[in-house]
Amino acid sequence: MLSPHLAKKIVSDVRRLIHEDLIIVDTHGIIIASTDPTRIGQFHEGAFLVCQEKQKRIITKEDEGKLKGVKAGINLPVFFHGDVIGVIGITGDPANVSPYGELLKKMTELLIQENYYTEQLQLEARALETFVFDWLQAREWSPSLHERAQLFHIDLACSRRVIIAERTGKHATMTIELWKYIQESWENRNDIIVRWGDNRFLILQTNTEKEHTVAQIARLQRMLAQKYNMTFRFGCGKMTDAQHMHRSYQQAERALRVAKRPNDLVFDEDLRLEMCFEDLSPATKQELIKRTIEPLIHDEELLHTLRTLFANDLSLKRTAEALHIHINTLHYRLKKIQDYTKLNVRHLEHIITLYLAIRFLDETTKK
Repeated sequence: MLSPHLAKKIVSDVRRLIHEDLIIVDTHGIIIASTDPTRIGQFHEGAFLVCQEKQKRIITKEDEGKLKGVKAGINLPVFFHGDVIGVIGITGDPANVSPYGELLKKMTELLIQENYYTEQLQLEARALETFVFDWLQAREWSPSLHERAQLFHIDLACSRRVIIAERTGKHATMTIELWKYIQESWENRNDIIVRWGDNRFLILQTNTEKEHTVAQIARLQRMLAQKYNMTFRFGCGKMTDAQHMHRSYQQAERALRVAKRPNDLVFDEDLRLEMCFEDLSPATKQELIKRTIEPLIHDEELLHTLRTLFANDLSLKRTAEALHIHINTLHYRLKKIQDYTKLNVRHLEHIITLYLAIRFLDETTKK
């Protein structure tokens, strides 16, 4: 309960209020934190007696010669749930330091309670994360999965969709505070929200209309931006029954990979050509680039011409206007592209191949 790490933090926090030396001692009488590092690990007989007697003790100059490891000051028992879990000591003239005693004792007990609450939240969060992880991995359900769901008051009879949110921009860890804020800000208490790695969180959303989901996520994005100056991109899987949640998770992962920009929201059900892009391996994409537009890699003018052609739906007139060139110049450039790649922009299969190659090239460049 009162670890050396926590004791050190308490000493650091309390020291801001007073300038006297402080110690924190465990129930065995061993100093585990001190403003004087040389005292850490020493036995403090006065504090040991305080733990036994469960009441404060004034340490006088005379006691320094009688009790082992003590200095003049005041020692106060620290309670948690009715039990003494340690002692806080203030070194100095007892007449001067005694007025601080009760205040520092209360502050120490509050810090310990706060730390205990945080630890409990961490345990709760990790337990829920473990359950969701097992749920998404399971292909066949065991009786224990149902029992654990009941412990968390999770209804396995309702349909859900998986939503994955990922922090964009600077890396930021999903703290317990941020997780709790997201939980409290999300409207539906039947939905499950867990931390998912260092910069992600997962929502297992109960059955709702897509339009409502869009509104919910937009609201959460605004709140996170205002309070934490953070942006998240979202990938949403399809609604499915509880036993096939792994499919919705895979769909959400795919949608998230398509959501490139901050605050993007992509539903897997809206993906078309992107589905093929995401299922191709990076090696296959690189090989297509190599077999098609590699001769153009260092000719930015021709690459820009191709991109502009696709942006204008293959209209030669609009492409020439967008590039501010004569139509004959455009024909000349397209002929050069054909000479370099052996692909003709008037041939359907060839133009599709060029489009894919440009998409894969741009995807690689952005990364």
